[in-house]
Amino acid sequence: MRCIIARFPFDLTKDEVTASMKRVKPEPITGASVVIGRRHFPVMQVGEVITRQDRRDFTAGEVTRAMTRLGFTCHAAPQPAAPAPGLTAVEEASELLGGSAPA
Repeated sequence: MRCIIARFPFDLTKDEVTASMKRVKPEPITGASVVIGRRHFPVMQVGEVITRQDRRDFTAGEVTRAMTRLGFTCHAAPQPAAPAPGLTAVEEASELLGGSAPA
C-alpha cells in the first residue's frame, strides 16, 4: 500500500513492517502507540525504523494513519493521571508535626 510520510511516498505492506520491527526492542511509550505482533511500540519509533528518517521529519499522525491503513491497532497517547487533591498549608504542617489537622 502506498503511504505518504514526511512528503515521501512509501510502498509498505503489513508483513514488511512486522519483519522490520521483529528485532527491534520497544522504547517506553510516552505518546501514541501501535501494536505490532504482541508488542506495543511508540509510533515515532516505528516511523523511524520503516522510513529510515529522523523523527523530526514526520509526525505521529502520519505514521498512525499509515499503520491504521495497513491494519495495525493504534492507541492514542495515554491520558495523564488526575493530580491528587493537595493539602492546605495547615494540614501539611500538621502532618509534618505528627498531629491531626484541625477541623
